[in-house]
Amino acid sequence: MAEVFSLSDCDVIGFDLDHTLCRYRLQETSRLIYYSFAQYLVAEKRYSEELLAVTPDNWDFCCKGLVLDLEDGYLLKLGEDGTVLSLTACHGTAFLTSEEIIDTFGKDREWTHFKTLNGTFSRSAKYYFYDNYFDLPASLVCAKIVDVLNQRFQSRTQKKYCFWKDIIAAIEHNYKTSAFKVMAFVLIHFCVLSFQVT
Repeated sequence: MAEVFSLSDCDVIGFDLDHTLCRYRLQETSRLIYYSFAQYLVAEKRYSEELLAVTPDNWDFCCKGLVLDLEDGYLLKLGEDGTVLSLTACHGTAFLTSEEIIDTFGKDREWTHFKTLNGTFSRSAKYYFYDNYFDLPASLVCAKIVDVLNQRFQSRTQKKYCFWKDIIAAIEHNYKTSAFKVMAFVLIHFCVLSFQVT
């Protein structure tokens, strides 16, 4: 017989930001979000199909609190004083060595835009702060886009990366009601396969 869940048995009830009472399966949810973003970018914005190839190591890449430097393509985890932390600084998906961090950010390892965060972690045209699980997989999409662009132009750094508007379009597309209807079959198929594999 199935267990019965009763709200009266709970001492505390917490709601998510969208007032949902649920327990998310973050691994499956992240995969679903990532592939929906990547599929949109490949199909609608003509990005490389390389975005659809994700290795198990790539999933370890995503963690809350990352800052994406929209102009330079860096994904960073910052200390409370704005210093770039050594183990979480990347250009695309490539982790930077301590020497590369110092070469890029100076001996104090200070990220240029830290002072504009001003404790609010607000959005900006120069950076994006990943603070929730619903857009966090986009950090991996962005990192892989930087990798593809670097490979295409045979350069580690371009003058300026200009893909953010496409990421916003993917987010807007995937979180509107009609996208759920269009993607229902694909998502259900993906969920069934991922549950059978794991």
